[in-house]
Formats: sequence, C-alpha cells, structure tokens
Amino acid sequence: MQTIAQSWLVYRLTSSPLLLGASGFASQFPVFLVAPLGGIAADRFNRQRLVIGTQISSMILAAILAMLTLPGVVQVWHIFVLAALLGVVNAIDIPARQSFLVDMVGKEDLMNAIALNSSMFNGARIVGPAISGILVARIGEGWCFFANAVSYIAVIGGLLMMRVERPSRLAPSGPALARLIEGFRFARNTAPIRALLLLLGLVSLVAMPYSVLMPLFADRVLHGGARGLGILMGATGVGALLGALTLATRSGVRGLGRWVAFSCGGFGVSLVLFSLSRNFWLSAILLLPVGFCMMLQMSSSNTLIQAMVPDELRGRVMALYTMMFMGMAPFGSLFAGALAHRLGASLTVAIGAVACIGAATLFFFHLPRIRVEARRLIVAQEIAGGEPSVEMTARVVED
Repeated sequence: MQTIAQSWLVYRLTSSPLLLGASGFASQFPVFLVAPLGGIAADRFNRQRLVIGTQISSMILAAILAMLTLPGVVQVWHIFVLAALLGVVNAIDIPARQSFLVDMVGKEDLMNAIALNSSMFNGARIVGPAISGILVARIGEGWCFFANAVSYIAVIGGLLMMRVERPSRLAPSGPALARLIEGFRFARNTAPIRALLLLLGLVSLVAMPYSVLMPLFADRVLHGGARGLGILMGATGVGALLGALTLATRSGVRGLGRWVAFSCGGFGVSLVLFSLSRNFWLSAILLLPVGFCMMLQMSSSNTLIQAMVPDELRGRVMALYTMMFMGMAPFGSLFAGALAHRLGASLTVAIGAVACIGAATLFFFHLPRIRVEARRLIVAQEIAGGEPSVEMTARVVED
C-alpha cells in the first residue's frame, strides 16, 4: 500500500516522470551502498534481533510519512528523505531476513520456505495495491501510510514470539573490511553464483524499473487513474503469487537453472507485449505473466544461491543478492524516468525488455559450463539434508 501511495503522491505533487523515477532511486540507492554492511551484520549478530530492529525502524518511518501527509504539509523533499532512510533500513533488513529463513526452517525445507515467503509477500501485493488505489482515490495517500505503520505491530509481535532452535553458524569476529572482501571474493570466484547475480543485476537495471513508470501507464497511456494503478499492480501481484506457489510445489532444486533462464526470457517477452498494449484490461492481463516470470526468476535464483553458500558467508552473499536485486534498481529507475521523459514510457519499457531477453539467452548458453561446480557446491552444503541424492544434484543446472 505504501509503495503505490508514495508513487502516486510524488506523481500528484509533481506530474514529472523524471521525479517519479528519482523517487524510486532515493528509496533503493541506499541499498546498493549499505547492503554489504547489512551482510556483515547478518553474519556477525543475532539475525532475529536484527530483523526486529529493522521492522521497528520501518514502522517509525511510515508513521512520520503519515503524520506529514494527513495534514497536507508533505513536500516532495520529505518523501525523498524518508524514502532514502527506508532504503538504509532495507539494506540491513533484507540480508538478515533472507539469512534468517535458514535459521527458522533448516536447509532441507529452504526452497519451500523461500517460495512460501514469496507467496505471502505477493499475496500482500495483490490486496495492498487494490486497497491503496481505492483509499488514494477517496481519502488520500496519508491513510495508506498510517495503515502500513499500524501493520508493523503484528509483524513485530510475531517476531518476538518466535523461538529459533537451530541458528546457523556465524562468521568469526575480525576486521569488517576483511569480512566484506571475503564475501565478495567468494561470489566472484564461484561461477554459478556470479552468473546468477550478474543476470539478476542486469534485469533489475534494465527491466524491473517498469514498475516505477506504472503511474504513467495508468494515467496517460491507459487512462485508469489511481484506481487503475491499483488494479495494474495487483495484476502483477497475482502473477507473482502464482509463480511463488509454483515454486513451492517443488521438492528439490533440480532444473532450477533452466527455470531461471526461461523465466527471465518470459519476463522480457511479456514486458514487450505490455509496452505495445493500449487497452487497459489487456494490459492488466499481460501483467500476470510479467509478475509470474519475475517471481520465478527471483525465487529460483535465491534458492540456488542459498543452496550453494556456506552458513558463515550467507549474510554477505545475500547482501550481494540484495545489491543486485534492489541495489541496481535505483539506477534503472533514474535512467527509466529520464528516458521516459524523452521517449515515452512505452518505448522505455520495450528497450529494457529486449535487453532482458538478450541476457536470458546468454545465461542459457552459459549453463553447461557452470553445472559441474553448482552440483559440487550443493552437495557440499547438503541442501537436501544428510546426503543429497545423486539424481537431485546431478541435474541442478543441466535440466
């Protein structure tokens, strides 16, 4: 709800595609800078306590935004500052939360946990935009921010009630810079992880910013207004939820390499078709495969990376995942906003989608060269619990 309302608030105050892209930049750029420190913290400190702290911080920021918006005193620079602060919080939260999944469920259920976590997230993405669109149209953006702040009470309460019985082994103490370099070096020298991170970073840079331009599509291209924006974003959420549930039905990591390649290519093709549509309901339907493919690529990549990384490096490698997934997005948002200002939203999205298809093709042809190392790493980490089956590990990337 807050994401949709914040985008619409910036658009209502400025009517500027450039500032709309800049708002996305402000909220996500800190992730690129601070995520490595978040990864170090996730490997050094209690992950449950870290996540509780970040959720409290997020609640405070949402409450401040509500208090500024409801009386009508909010200004664009307020939104940018609060978005940047939330980006810093997310840079700590995401590596800690992704690493905390293993602490909660163990490696044997990791893929299902990631998929179910994504299902919950995208279930909220279905309901949230629809409610946000109605609230923004009728009573304004401030109540969306207020509802978000109140919702954190349940989140924090749930985290405090958790009793984690098997926390992962944390990294030994030492200089922060040395620990940071260790994580970067592992990712750089591990071909499967490097390939997954580079693909995710490229897609986040050139294709993911379509969502930042969605207010333009809703208003100027498809003439749906704030309510239409909620429907479009909700359609993306439905597709993403279906993608997450599809992954949740799997019982092993076999074949996820090709899933990453095909879902990335499908994401690009769907975006090209969406950029060409001028019918509101057709565009909404086309956003279903956009969300489906996006979620499959993200969750499959997350699963494979976590399956290959040692526990003591998990936080730092997931920080790199965060940098590629969210940290590259602000650069894409800023670029997309500037390009849309000159070329229009439709052509901007189409250009990014074509680049996404090209990246998926390169990744697919690179798969045979990284399958052996991927299999070795997964066996070493015993992702299936105990001794992984030969069948499961032999065709992780091959299929």
